[in-house]
Amino acid sequence: MTLDPRVFRTVLGQFCTGITIVTTVLDGKPIGFACQSFAALSLDPPLVLFCPSKGSRSWAAIEHSGVFAVNVLGEEQQQTCARFGSREADKFAGIGWEPSKLGSPILAGSLAHVDCTVESVHDGGDHVVVIGRVHSLGEITGERPLLFYRGQYTGIEPDKTVPAPWRDDLEAFLTATSADTWL
Repeated sequence: MTLDPRVFRTVLGQFCTGITIVTTVLDGKPIGFACQSFAALSLDPPLVLFCPSKGSRSWAAIEHSGVFAVNVLGEEQQQTCARFGSREADKFAGIGWEPSKLGSPILAGSLAHVDCTVESVHDGGDHVVVIGRVHSLGEITGERPLLFYRGQYTGIEPDKTVPAPWRDDLEAFLTATSADTWL
């Protein structure tokens, strides 16, 4: 079966994602790109994943350097996202940053960062699946994340800085360990 790429994007656009900037330094130059395909993978060992396009120059730099940082963007960082999602030559122009423990750029104003080494790379069609081993973490509390939904930026409801209250029935479902647990 052949899928229409526009329909594929529209359907997957129903899933709200956070927005990150994945960064590294190669030959003394900071490099990065906007990335929605970021996820936690494992607690033990601590692993995360992201999925860059095979043709991405930023991914080539990360692969060569062997280290990267994932910067979680706050809702006020739409322009930062747009810059790092562009083909602009110097994406870091006017963007404050400092090196992580492994040397990758941590962007000023990011809500959190995850500092990693490349653990493994797997084929993913026109993308690759990069698994990173987490070496250090950092976060700023009290801010709201920048989200992407249906092809647009969105955010958490005004005046709210935390998710909806936790539900006991949801906690029971998520922590169930019976043989039929599908999670």
